[in-house]
Amino acid sequence: MDDIESLRSLAPLMRNDSGVSRVSAIVLAAGLSSRMGTAKALVRIGGKTMLERVLGTLRESLVSEIVVVLGHSAGTIQRSIDFGNARPVINDSYREGMAGSLNIGLSNVSDHADAALIVLADQPFLKPETINCLIDEYRSKRPEIVIPVYRGFRGNPVLLSRSVFPELASLTGDIGCRAIFGNHTRGILKVPVDDAGTLVDLDTKEDIHRIEQTGAQEISEAKLFESADLRDREMRRPQLVIVGRDPVATALAVLADLLEFRTVLVDPFASTSDAPQASILRVLDFARLPQSDENFVVVTSRGRFDEEAIEQALNIDALYIGLLANKRRAQRLRASLSEKGIEKEKLDKVQAPAGLEIGASTPAEIALSIMAEAVSIRRRAHAV
Repeated sequence: MDDIESLRSLAPLMRNDSGVSRVSAIVLAAGLSSRMGTAKALVRIGGKTMLERVLGTLRESLVSEIVVVLGHSAGTIQRSIDFGNARPVINDSYREGMAGSLNIGLSNVSDHADAALIVLADQPFLKPETINCLIDEYRSKRPEIVIPVYRGFRGNPVLLSRSVFPELASLTGDIGCRAIFGNHTRGILKVPVDDAGTLVDLDTKEDIHRIEQTGAQEISEAKLFESADLRDREMRRPQLVIVGRDPVATALAVLADLLEFRTVLVDPFASTSDAPQASILRVLDFARLPQSDENFVVVTSRGRFDEEAIEQALNIDALYIGLLANKRRAQRLRASLSEKGIEKEKLDKVQAPAGLEIGASTPAEIALSIMAEAVSIRRRAHAV
């Protein structure tokens, strides 16, 4: 009987009385604002500071509490703004990057919170309806991560289930929530929203001037969309991740561009001259890749980090994984990954040697055979 009574006493800590999930909002406002030249939180738009606009939006939404993480100019911001029911906390190590602010915010949300909504302080055009939509979708479907998508472009804020809080707490440096997305591809829910404000963050005085040129109190969706920085946000375009730099990698980037793939070249010594069409990632960490619904990975590292790259490609559930290798090296790699406990079903996704059999011998021909194989697999997947 005592054990039953103990469980009953803990019930309010496991859920709120209504049984409805509570979502806390964490507003990240600790940055240096170096590009703006002054504290972004205090920059005025339409008679209100950016932070006041964000807090007003959150108060009209379904969030259960608001935690504001301050750092740079914290004292000035606290003296200038009426926080009301929002609770400011200080990140004294704000110069070390976003991860620290994220951790401070998460450690200050209520123990009763089931999830946290990570809101940027420089997004003054968010709609309360958008936040409510994300919360409703979370309550209905219980994903690990909820991301708003406007016209196919990934936006903010992002909603995170408490289940991923420990993983976020391990992040360091100038890294945000996106660093863990690659580990949760099946736990991410992308929610279409009718809110261009999810894409607009204002970093410079030029951004402010461009927005205010309309002279309108309420900026139109079209104007906001024109003002959005859409780099690395598009989710509909397939993404080719090329690991390693050699002539085949260069040819792959050229062909991928013609086929309208977004391309990322991953290599510690990569430069734009290796593949002008590609973004460069000099760390073998697929969690840092731009978010995409369709990832295609080709490993051309010639044995340098083949195994590590294949493992990461499997972790992000890439639609296509190709390895540039002869049959003997491909067999050795499969055996090694199998010994690590990777299931045969997953290993069967790895095309090794990569490419259709067309008798290819030159780098351009090999790249052609690989892209043909990738496109074929993509078309079959879309036909299902």
